[in-house]
Amino acid sequence: MQDILFPVPRSCRFYQRHFDFSSAQWIHIDPAFSPVLKSQVIDFAHRASPAFVAALTVSAGPPQHGRLFLKMTLATRGIPAQGYELTADEDGVMLNAGDEAGAFYGLATLRQLLDHYGVCMPRFRIADHPDYPQRSVMLDISRCKVPTMESLKSYIDLMARLKINQLQLRTEHTFAFSAHEVVWRNASPMTAAEIIELDAYCRQRHIELVPHLSSFSHFQRWLQHPEYYHLAEVPGGSVPRPNRNTLNLLQSLYSEFLPNFSSTLFNVACDEANELGTGWSKKLCAQKGQTRVYLDFLLKIHRLVKKHQRRMMFWGDIILHQPDLIAQLPRDITALNWGYESDHPFNRQAPLFARSGIPFYVCPGTSSWQSITGRAPNCLGNLANAARNGLKHGADGYFITDWGDFGHHQLQPISYLGIAAGAAYSWSFKSNRDADIIAALNRLVFRDSTGATAQLLYDLGSVYQLLPNQPQNRTVFYTALFWDMENPDNVLAGNSAQALKKCARRFDDLQSQLSSLRPQSADASLIKDELSTAIAMASHGTNRLLSALGQGPTRSSLRHDLQAIIARYETLWLQRNRPGGLRESAGQLYGLLAPLMD
Repeated sequence: MQDILFPVPRSCRFYQRHFDFSSAQWIHIDPAFSPVLKSQVIDFAHRASPAFVAALTVSAGPPQHGRLFLKMTLATRGIPAQGYELTADEDGVMLNAGDEAGAFYGLATLRQLLDHYGVCMPRFRIADHPDYPQRSVMLDISRCKVPTMESLKSYIDLMARLKINQLQLRTEHTFAFSAHEVVWRNASPMTAAEIIELDAYCRQRHIELVPHLSSFSHFQRWLQHPEYYHLAEVPGGSVPRPNRNTLNLLQSLYSEFLPNFSSTLFNVACDEANELGTGWSKKLCAQKGQTRVYLDFLLKIHRLVKKHQRRMMFWGDIILHQPDLIAQLPRDITALNWGYESDHPFNRQAPLFARSGIPFYVCPGTSSWQSITGRAPNCLGNLANAARNGLKHGADGYFITDWGDFGHHQLQPISYLGIAAGAAYSWSFKSNRDADIIAALNRLVFRDSTGATAQLLYDLGSVYQLLPNQPQNRTVFYTALFWDMENPDNVLAGNSAQALKKCARRFDDLQSQLSSLRPQSADASLIKDELSTAIAMASHGTNRLLSALGQGPTRSSLRHDLQAIIARYETLWLQRNRPGGLRESAGQLYGLLAPLMD
């Protein structure tokens, strides 16, 4: 039933006989349900009631009069964690779940059935539970773009519909530490009160808000200030020194940051610490080796995290430089095995953690960053590759990353394909590997019955394939957009002007299709504006390159085009995000005007 349910359940059967439940009045629940689950059932009843003759009533006691629509119970055995069984017959719908999370997911499935069938439903039997117990999404809130609370809650609601159960907000400098205002000033950071509020909002939707704070890399927003110069591995760098002063700072930060989260997990990041050994620790790394020095300091961070009674997670890229050291990691640590190309070697890297007994997640991405348009085929290939190899080698979790490298210029809808596909693949890969992601996006996100909105999103994310040569982890359109218009061969990457013209024509075609889109979501108008602006940005990058080759618009024309794009970009930013970071991100676009001046 791929056109009805998403993620597609592990097992479902539908029969010809239908039942009219329009006169049903009751939802009967177990009195032992938690207050959170009871409120979720009441919310379901409220949303479903308009389809029935009379409003549905929730009762923990067995109704003595009136027809039953739904009975909910928790199984004592036989149903896996987060799993549920959902059946319908002439007596009503029965939802039996392995736990309260399973009951929540069963309600989500029933909501989709009601959306499709209404109250005249077929007899059916669904048995479902996830492949991966932990299905996570990371939103990057440290590359200029910090979403508003309204935007974050909307995203969390989407994740809940997709049965995602973990969220991480990548934090480098965007938390309002009380003693470090110089670091986060003008960034519109998350506050402790907002984290507490968001944590509760997540918990009500069976999502764990996992703290994520860069601890041994990507520290440039700190190290650029005189107060922290003494911590830098190299002046102006991004890696702090692996010493006691850094540990003291981390201890202070963890003490203020972690208590705002109810999760017992903590992602300390520590990715891409490639500057290590190039400055303060050069002699030490020459003696021991860079990866050994990295591991020694990682173990000190681990001890610090244990003092805060958290289980540590970290990005596994540096330890993979010397795989024989993986076995020396503590067994109460979780490694995050990341890679973002469709052919990333998860098949070779995942077994290295598995054989050493180190719990790990596979971590693909949305392929949205440094793309403007997205890279849809690469995105789906990367997500499927991770899901397949994670299952094969026993990964504990599946982690969809949505980065914002170098100014976070991609607009939010560009990431939706990867979020939805990753949610489905991590729920049940066998059932969803051929799922119609486009149809699901139209139904669950855009609410476009014509199917055109998600199709345009996918088509936009596929334009890069018109170019025979493509760089990794970005598109040529992105590179050309932020190019100084000198030495075009460096940007062309072996692609011809003729191929670029095909892309330009395709962008014009997609722009012309926007008027026919019919999304009905609450942010429908905004989504159309965002897609239009993404197309305009990618088209502008393409035309910059063509212009430099003498086969595109004049520089004067490009200047007026870019000025209009910047105005739209700044307006759209504030529809979903806080003002902090906008000046920096838009400033990169303003800088592109210089080569276009007469």
